[in-house]
Amino acid sequence: MTKVLGKGLGALIRNYNSNIESEHFNSELPIKNIIPNKNQPRKVFNLKKLNSLIDSIKEKGIIQPLTVRDIGNDTFEIIAGERRYRAAKQINLASVPAYILNIKNDFEMMELALIENIQRANLNAMEESEGYLFLKEKYNFSQADIAKKISKSRSEVANKLRLLKLPANIQASLKNREIEYGHARAILSLKNTSHMSSVHKKIIGKKLSVRNTEDMIKKINNPDTKTKTIKNQTIKKEEKLSNYLKSSVSVVTKKNGDGKIEINFHSKRNLTKIIKQILNEKKV
Repeated sequence: MTKVLGKGLGALIRNYNSNIESEHFNSELPIKNIIPNKNQPRKVFNLKKLNSLIDSIKEKGIIQPLTVRDIGNDTFEIIAGERRYRAAKQINLASVPAYILNIKNDFEMMELALIENIQRANLNAMEESEGYLFLKEKYNFSQADIAKKISKSRSEVANKLRLLKLPANIQASLKNREIEYGHARAILSLKNTSHMSSVHKKIIGKKLSVRNTEDMIKKINNPDTKTKTIKNQTIKKEEKLSNYLKSSVSVVTKKNGDGKIEINFHSKRNLTKIIKQILNEKKV
């Protein structure tokens, strides 16, 4: 039984229209003849969601067919649907329904897999970023090229690629969905990795929202105006004392309000004058 691909990936592929020679449908493609996509964009498969999918397939079967490509020798490589494939294998299904495409180009294979996952919102932001990097480095795609292929803005592609600048542990946290894309974007505005690490730990430990994280980072990047005001007032007091005593004066204050005044002198005679000035004694 054969039929053309329906709306969704099929329409997307026809719009893309690369070197795809033909497409057909097999309602019972032997699962032993199917292999995973070696360049699968998705790296993390949520076990809870996979188990939920297994329960659904047991009850209703596979509603959405897989999409595969014929690579010869009666072997088919997955373009879209690896979760369905994994679930089917776990419950020992002998066959699965699948759309079969004749795609010979590995680049087109990766591109279609990436686009399908993105349009279904299956990838997290870190996996998207890694997928874009693959297209950029292996096939020399510009950000504009990638944006055009996946129907997203160039700025969105650029923002996703910036995630690769995050420390490895924060990238892993985003990939494992411990933090959200909004958290990661906020962290990127920090200047050094120690601040990034500190904020990352607080996000997880305190379960901070994206908004709370942004507010905290603003305070880190822009010191409290109250602190600036106190510093300015201290400088004015130092200048006033220095002018009165005709000597360099430093005022050191602590957070609890305590502090000290340091008065510099350059000779015993100068010290005597400063003391008389402080005590308001008449000059001798």
